[in-house]
Amino acid sequence: MRIKANDKRYAGILLPVSSLPSKYGIGDFGEGAYHFVDYLVECGQNIWQILPLGPTSFGDSPYQSFSAYAGNPYFIDIDKLIEEGLLTKNDVEGIDWGESDSKIDYSSIYINKFKVLRNAFSSFKEDSAYHDFYNENKYWLADYSLYMAVKGNFGNSSWLEWDDDIRLFEKSAIEKYKELLSEEIKFWCFIQFKFYEQWFKLKAYANKKGIKIFGDIPIYVAMDSADTWANYKLFLLDENHKPTVVAGCPPDYFSADGQLWGNSIYDWEYMEQNNFAWWKKRISFCSKIYDIIRIDHFIGIVRYYAIPAEDKNAINGEFHKGPGIKLIRAIDE
Repeated sequence: MRIKANDKRYAGILLPVSSLPSKYGIGDFGEGAYHFVDYLVECGQNIWQILPLGPTSFGDSPYQSFSAYAGNPYFIDIDKLIEEGLLTKNDVEGIDWGESDSKIDYSSIYINKFKVLRNAFSSFKEDSAYHDFYNENKYWLADYSLYMAVKGNFGNSSWLEWDDDIRLFEKSAIEKYKELLSEEIKFWCFIQFKFYEQWFKLKAYANKKGIKIFGDIPIYVAMDSADTWANYKLFLLDENHKPTVVAGCPPDYFSADGQLWGNSIYDWEYMEQNNFAWWKKRISFCSKIYDIIRIDHFIGIVRYYAIPAEDKNAINGEFHKGPGIKLIRAIDE
């Protein structure tokens, strides 16, 4: 991968964090990540391009995440938690992280990583660093942690299948579940605190070595996400918060039925009324965790393909004009 900026050429390598070597079944922010940064330096590279860092949902795709802001719990380095005294070596001995050294066993990771992280949480004591992190990120972390707690309460089902009061984001329901699931909410906040604590240390190490982090963000958020649930006014949903249209691609040479992604589609007219405030916050956040940002499926800003939500394929979708340069100017601000 090569890019040119400020009349200087940069070269780098694309490697998802999940593909780093690790003894815990999936790449993480541990020793393997730091060794890879050193390897980039030795090879004369300037950039480490990664895939989205968000928590993956069903299907384990980094482009279908429960949040546009949250980090993937799978990437938290367990050895670091042991060093901090939140875990012991006995806590992780004998755990099945998968049989293959070259493939990720996501089912094993899902079951066992969260068991280990919950053990670490049970030993965690909130401190000033944690409170600073929470206060700085409350604008997204409060909704995300509540969303994940409620999702667990409803058997990890999509928010579209929750009880009406909480599905519709009613204030009384929000307060009820905050009280009912207070400890679970704290667990999900702890996860994000540790994720970003470790990520920023790794990024600082890379930057000090002259390596820039090239981040990838999906243009759309997932339908089953804290973003769509809590910010329902920003998306093309009906009065019952059900999608009217979803994202995808039209039929082409490679697919006679097109691609039915199922992502929620932005209500661009509504977003424009408040000068794309949600997008400005998102890009501002991403500019802190990455040095360079790539928006995946960037063409969707110019025109987007909307498919009737009840359809089973993408044949009947239609193209609509996106915000184009208006959004780019708002982001530039």
